[in-house]
Amino acid sequence: MPETPGSEFWKNLKPIADSVKPDALPEVYLSKVATDDDRYYVPFTDTVGSRPLWINIKDNTWSDILRAKEAGLVNRHYHPHEVFAYTISGKWGYLERPWTATAGDFVYEAPGEGHTLVAYDSGEPMKTLFIVKGPLIWLDENGDPEGYFDVHDYVKMCREHYEKVGLGADLVDSLLR
Repeated sequence: MPETPGSEFWKNLKPIADSVKPDALPEVYLSKVATDDDRYYVPFTDTVGSRPLWINIKDNTWSDILRAKEAGLVNRHYHPHEVFAYTISGKWGYLERPWTATAGDFVYEAPGEGHTLVAYDSGEPMKTLFIVKGPLIWLDENGDPEGYFDVHDYVKMCREHYEKVGLGADLVDSLLR
């Protein structure tokens, strides 16, 4: 049950009975996802961590909070599918683009975009909510493919990290939809 309403005009509305179909999975509700607790951030590179929020194996899709506590770098990569980003704090951008994202900024990445994600020193951690559809194709310094990273790699990486830091690998299972 959500918070009890006070003077809201809708306070006498009744919840929908049987609002979830019998075969439906529950929603994922996570409180305060942009935490500073290091255990939740799976090292993605040497300088950037990822907190998984929701993972969809079937569609090769996930949502996470990407965080860099100081200057950070995510390897050069290409997206064959779209990506959405909302900046919570700090500053980040792509070496190949003319903008720098700060708190409150939204970025839509169209399919077919390659870039080098960098986080700037800004006095606060860079935290950005990402929704990633499809794999990341790793690129070399010339922009040529040299590997990939997909949802299966992400799940494995998250399970290993959560087991190592004492949160338990099964925490990842609670995010699978």
